[in-house]
Amino acid sequence: MIRKSVGLFALSLVVLATACKQESAADKITDADMQTIEAEKALIGKLPKIELDKEIHDFGTIKEGDKVETEFIVKNVGDSDLIISDAKGSCGCTVPEPPKDPIKPGDSAPIKVSFDSKNKPGEQEKTVTLTTNTENGHETFKIKAKVTPATGVAN
Repeated sequence: MIRKSVGLFALSLVVLATACKQESAADKITDADMQTIEAEKALIGKLPKIELDKEIHDFGTIKEGDKVETEFIVKNVGDSDLIISDAKGSCGCTVPEPPKDPIKPGDSAPIKVSFDSKNKPGEQEKTVTLTTNTENGHETFKIKAKVTPATGVAN
């Protein structure tokens, strides 16, 4: 019984001794880590920023089967080149065409968006997502339309 008590006491001392020596996460941050953190903070202010001429485009009422298009104007109001690496519509009926070249700070470029209403009767709202080098890494905008169903069958 005494042996068990002495063994448990010794084990407790070992656990306490090692627990006291553990460093907190803050103690592990080196000067190099701090320089990296400060550099990243400084870069955040130097990133490109997107300003859209509109957040949503409403095509209004269109007929089922109509193909319509619009342009969104993207302006870079940030401090470095804006790169749009990808653009996707929320479905295959919505096709964005982003600029291929970087947009310089202060410059603007159009993004053409087409919508094919074939087999899309009723209220429609589609999202376009841009993959960018902005702080968020992505930007979104929408198109919408009220699509009147096609009537009758063509002979």
